[in-house]
Amino acid sequence: MQSSKRTKLEAAGWHIGSTDEFLGLTPEESAYIEMKLALSHALRERRLIKKLSQADVAKLVHSSQSRVAKMEAGEPSVSLDLIMKSLLALGATPNDLATAISGGATTR
Repeated sequence: MQSSKRTKLEAAGWHIGSTDEFLGLTPEESAYIEMKLALSHALRERRLIKKLSQADVAKLVHSSQSRVAKMEAGEPSVSLDLIMKSLLALGATPNDLATAISGGATTR
């Protein structure tokens, strides 16, 4: 947000805060969400690099295409283990997972 816009909003009595504040997330909950989203992004990136469809990935992990779409979107209903299992099925190493979580490059 531009600082001029922020200043105007605050002058009008609005409080500008973070998503974590708005949702009342603890630092641990926020970190968990960030890690899950990073892994979800890594899954989509790896799938695209390998030129696989979501249906192809679904067959590899014995799931459905819609579930893979939910994994890539970071849906709350998808478990972290399924995302990790899918990444491993696409050839990711534990180091690749650590790199994705830490915000580094995930391509391979």
